[in-house]
Amino acid sequence: MTEGNFVDYVKIYVASGKGGKGSTHLHREKFIEKGGPDGGDGGRGGHVIIKGNKNLWTLYHLKFTKHVKAGHGGDGGSSRSTGADGEDKFLEVPLGTVIKDKETDEILFEITEDGEEKILAKGGKGGLGNWHFRSATNQTPRYAQPGLAGEELDIILELKVLADVGLVGFPNAGKSTLLSVITAAKPKIADYPFTTLKPNLGIVAYRNFQSFVVADIPGIIEGAAEGKGLGHYFLRHIERNSTLLFLIPADATDIVKEYEILLDELRRYNPEMLDKDRLIAISKSDMLDEELKTEMNQELKNAFGNVEYLFISSVAQQGLQELKDKLWKMLN
Repeated sequence: MTEGNFVDYVKIYVASGKGGKGSTHLHREKFIEKGGPDGGDGGRGGHVIIKGNKNLWTLYHLKFTKHVKAGHGGDGGSSRSTGADGEDKFLEVPLGTVIKDKETDEILFEITEDGEEKILAKGGKGGLGNWHFRSATNQTPRYAQPGLAGEELDIILELKVLADVGLVGFPNAGKSTLLSVITAAKPKIADYPFTTLKPNLGIVAYRNFQSFVVADIPGIIEGAAEGKGLGHYFLRHIERNSTLLFLIPADATDIVKEYEILLDELRRYNPEMLDKDRLIAISKSDMLDEELKTEMNQELKNAFGNVEYLFISSVAQQGLQELKDKLWKMLN
């Protein structure tokens, strides 16, 4: 999937159909001059329904959809026949999509299962025909109910990538390179910050034909929680990952400080992020000799506390199997 095709945020105006009006028909037949009321009910308006589809990975198919309108209900007819229901409109979305009200920013619901259907805008109820209003004192009512109006709503669809492991790190930490080495994903890689502008998903093939999904999320910068840089646009993708893999390059000025800044950004965005399992990988560690590694080990052990860490190199293929083993153990 090319970067331009990854769409994780769309705004759409939706409107359900209005109900059909009830009929005021009076029964007329040969030899029956005044047959009384037989007006049927109006049909209900069409719903706008959101449906989960596991084969979709992005909201790209809705990128140019600005308005979605369901069909109106048909009017009631003679002989107590009910009008046709309005046509329902379905919006298929990838799993992990959050639906929000644009006006209030309130989360209406989330779609997390394949085939799951939720009514977003209910169609208006059809009006009752005059047959319902007959009585001993009013045997030929010449009125019926109009149908009820449908619902209108401005919504925001937001995709939060569903992955097992989220890669967290500053720009240029080597996240895309790691993803390209341990999975079949082909992210854009270059030697400058912010090469990745959209999340990349890769499937890691593990032993015995098992696998797990890793999401390479664009690099965090200080102030991301306040929306600096790409801010919230990618921090939301980390919310769904059960395990966070912090990637810090071995040539960083201060490894511990980088880790603390990353943690702080996650804490400020959503404190619940810190409840997730964490693993730290020191990338680009083919630059380090054994002596330097031993020296760093002492320092990092004290600084990271209970959080496990390991040295890896995507380019030199060092420590990658150990990394997969650790992640698999954490996920299971």
